[in-house]
Amino acid sequence: MTSRPPFPPFDEETALQKVQAAEDAWNTRDPERVALAYTVDSVWRNRDRFVTGRDEIVAFLRDKWSREGEYALRKELWDFHGPRIAVRFQYECQTLDGQWWRSYGNELWEFTAEGLMARREASINDTPISAAERRIFGTRPESERRQPLPVR
Repeated sequence: MTSRPPFPPFDEETALQKVQAAEDAWNTRDPERVALAYTVDSVWRNRDRFVTGRDEIVAFLRDKWSREGEYALRKELWDFHGPRIAVRFQYECQTLDGQWWRSYGNELWEFTAEGLMARREASINDTPISAAERRIFGTRPESERRQPLPVR
């Protein structure tokens, strides 16, 4: 098993590092790269889908990003305790029919001593938006890191 610092128990700085690393990885839209942050037997609940293990994570993300063009994500640390981190996030994407969406969600993460995520539970709501309403473009610039996400 590989390790992925920082390691639990998390303090505020290391929790913020984990959240930014996750945001950066997901914004690559590279399923194989993203999956390396999870244990080989990681368990996910994503909306109404249940995914187990890196192979299923890769398949899930390939399918997701084949339907969600221009995907751009922002994550914000909500809380942390021991090996657990809670985040809220927003992402925007355009579906194959041309509709833009903003998705709002919360995630609960649990890590192993090696810093790999063993459990991820995500609750997500989608809101249709127009192209003019977009506010998330590509990866977050350094100047905007650790800035709170607006509610709307």
